[in-house]
Amino acid sequence: MEHTDDYTTEELIQSRKAKKFNLWLGMIGMFMMFAALSSGFIVYTASGVDKGIKTILPDTFIYSTIVILVSSLTLHFAYRAAKREQIGKQKLYLSLTIALGVAFFVLQTDAWSVLADRGIYFVNNNASQSFIYVFTGMHLAHIIAGLIVLVRCLWGAMKPIPFPDNQFRMNLATIFWHFLDLLWIYIYVFLLLNQ
Repeated sequence: MEHTDDYTTEELIQSRKAKKFNLWLGMIGMFMMFAALSSGFIVYTASGVDKGIKTILPDTFIYSTIVILVSSLTLHFAYRAAKREQIGKQKLYLSLTIALGVAFFVLQTDAWSVLADRGIYFVNNNASQSFIYVFTGMHLAHIIAGLIVLVRCLWGAMKPIPFPDNQFRMNLATIFWHFLDLLWIYIYVFLLLNQ
């Protein structure tokens, strides 16, 4: 019986290593996709003086940057609470992180409204302006995935699931959300430098 338990524990460890490896692999893939988009943007804008964003980025992007930075902080507090088995604090900080993630989403779509009010649409003669929608839209798709992961963590904290499972789930969620935060900063700075 003891041998079976060890085997089960070993299987669990291997499964968790595989999940973490898959997460890192996925994040590397996402980064490469955004690097390829950045390259496409640079090549396109270099093809003529009439190319380029030709507009100032909406101020809403500044607010969404602040919101996502704060959400990384609240998620860090949630993860720390999970490690200390402070489920009440974990749920509170997770809820705050989810609310901030939704606020980020709303701010990003509001930035699209600002761009549309300026006559800058996804489909237009200047592909550089379309790239703003592509960068932010692809990032928002990943934010939706991140929010689903966070809701799953919150659900696990409410059940509650066993401590090691809760901690592992929070660890993966924290890595992924911080990655999305860094990815947004990269996108925003890249767009700022090219506006």
